[in-house]
Amino acid sequence: MTIAGTLVQEVDIKCHGNLLHDTFKHKLHECVIMSPDKVKHCDLVTGQWGAPGSVISSDYMYDGKVITAKEVIEAVDDENHKIVFKVIEGEVLKDYNAFTSTHHVEDRGGKRLVTWTVDFEKLNPSVPDPSPYMEWLSSFTKDMDAYILKLA
Repeated sequence: MTIAGTLVQEVDIKCHGNLLHDTFKHKLHECVIMSPDKVKHCDLVTGQWGAPGSVISSDYMYDGKVITAKEVIEAVDDENHKIVFKVIEGEVLKDYNAFTSTHHVEDRGGKRLVTWTVDFEKLNPSVPDPSPYMEWLSSFTKDMDAYILKLA
């Protein structure tokens, strides 16, 4: 039995949306500087920053310990400020058969928002939904937003 789900979280940002999208696309390796308490390492393994098919390896602080993730960029939509990352290796796959995160930056209702969507497939019914990952992504996004604003 496959147990799949989707979680969505919106994060208010203050910086210009295209700056955040550009950071996720071309400067993700700088997240070590932007959010040092959450990201310990982020390197390009193959491909080019921001190009579909490229692979990124990262070490994150999560739940008090360092976890590793290797992700492939599945899709980039510059017009809609959207990037899709699929985890292909790492600790998260101990609980999930599939784990994909999408960030989408937009202006809506007078607000600037980053919408994170996580699609997942649990290994078994006892695995919890990845809600703590959503909280981590939200906090990480706020760190990036604050850093970008400081540079502006």
